[in-house]
Amino acid sequence: MRSVRRLVSQLKEEGSKCVIRQTRSDRGKPQIDKEWEEFIVKAYRQGNRGSTQMSPAQVFVRVEVRAREIGTEEYPSRMTVYRILNGLTEQGQKLKRSLGYKEDHLLIKTKEGTTLEITHSNQVWQCDHTKVDVLLVDQAGESLGRPWLTTVVDTYSRCIMGINLGFESPSALVMCLALRHAILPKQYSADYEMQENWGSYEVPMYLYTDGGKDFRSKHIEHVGSELGITQCLRRKPSDGGIVERPFGTLNSQFFSSLPGYVSSSIATRSPKAESEACLTLWQMEKLLVRYIVDNYNQSLDARMASQSRIARWDAGKMPEIKLLGERELDVCLMRRERRRVYRSGYIHFATLTYKGEYLAGYAGASVIIRYDPRDITMIFVYQIKKSKEVFLARAYAQGWEAERLSYREAQVISQRRREAGKAVDNRSKLEEVRDRDGAVRNMKKEQKKNRNTRGEAGFSIYGSVMTSMEDLQENSSIMSIAPLAPKAIELMEEEEAEFEDIRSAEPLPYVRVYDYEELRREAGLI
Repeated sequence: MRSVRRLVSQLKEEGSKCVIRQTRSDRGKPQIDKEWEEFIVKAYRQGNRGSTQMSPAQVFVRVEVRAREIGTEEYPSRMTVYRILNGLTEQGQKLKRSLGYKEDHLLIKTKEGTTLEITHSNQVWQCDHTKVDVLLVDQAGESLGRPWLTTVVDTYSRCIMGINLGFESPSALVMCLALRHAILPKQYSADYEMQENWGSYEVPMYLYTDGGKDFRSKHIEHVGSELGITQCLRRKPSDGGIVERPFGTLNSQFFSSLPGYVSSSIATRSPKAESEACLTLWQMEKLLVRYIVDNYNQSLDARMASQSRIARWDAGKMPEIKLLGERELDVCLMRRERRRVYRSGYIHFATLTYKGEYLAGYAGASVIIRYDPRDITMIFVYQIKKSKEVFLARAYAQGWEAERLSYREAQVISQRRREAGKAVDNRSKLEEVRDRDGAVRNMKKEQKKNRNTRGEAGFSIYGSVMTSMEDLQENSSIMSIAPLAPKAIELMEEEEAEFEDIRSAEPLPYVRVYDYEELRREAGLI
């Protein structure tokens, strides 16, 4: 009551002026230190130079990183960062909230009319492809174009289970490589500099995809029957939001901050993208893996505000996890080619020479090789016995033991060599034609000169022709190859003798070969 009396008294004395709210002179301006405001503006401007594009949300992440570096818990909030950057963006960034799923369970319906109730992790996985909006280069700095990214997402936790990054267009084999990565436990070296572990794996019960041709192939059906996975198709495109949503997050928070970013829109594409591209496939893969493990999977899930995606996956997994070995998955999920083993256990593939343990005893035999197109410096060698593929050994590319080479890079290198060889071949062909025409003209002149001779003249013609040929051998570059003929004949005889030895070799008895590297990994020695 005392407050009311005081206000009534003030109203009588000052009139209506006392009830008008007095606005502050700094209303609408961020109440933060000048240093933080300068840091936010600087981070945003640096992140949007050239071909890179940084969103206000990414700037806030850098504010958190900066606060941790200087050891303070007082730093601008997300909304404060948005207000500061609102005037710098072409259109104000409006914070959007996703309703998500507040229920304990999620129901999804298949094209066949079946309803699946999602109750735990690894029950239903979803898979899809997208073309990354970043230009990559090879080891020589030449542009290779934009790679494809295939992701496998767990429906229950929204956790990314596995990926495949490469230049191969979407296909059943590419999908199977991503599925193989998701099923196997993932181990990475210290070069990836990860703070967390990518601990998600296992064989799912269902695989939920769209009706694309690559998802309806016979190869996918074969893989599903081998691994015990039931494949389901979506009813309509809008049912794929769970697996397509990460693509938008990756694009806005990760890919847009990399050099060579081209943007999905031609209107906003930077003209400097091609000149700034400098990342190779494996450099991109290392950055992407760390972002997924240390950032995306560690982020809070929209449905469970107190649980990250990886924590929800761990809490929702079944007590017993089905684990398959690498060799079991190689037969189903890796690309395959047929090759022949040469003497001393060598195999030729993609312009590279491979040497494998114990393969010398299979010289002349036809084998099946399986490989990962992202890195072909190591291949797996199989032999078909009784309509089944039996693992023989690993084979390593000679001279590439400490390197990595994708199948696309090997194709580009081979193409460049062919183009360089064509230039040399064209010069040699022109020289050969010129010298041959000259030799023919000289021979015609000699024949016309000695056409009406008899007896000794016949011998003279022969001698003249031989003399002209000797002159040509001294003056013509093409005739200088003649002394190399005996060496070429000798090499041909050695090669013929080599294949004769292979054909005459007696078949070797079957010897069981163990994959010692896998045995050491299972025993915990590596």
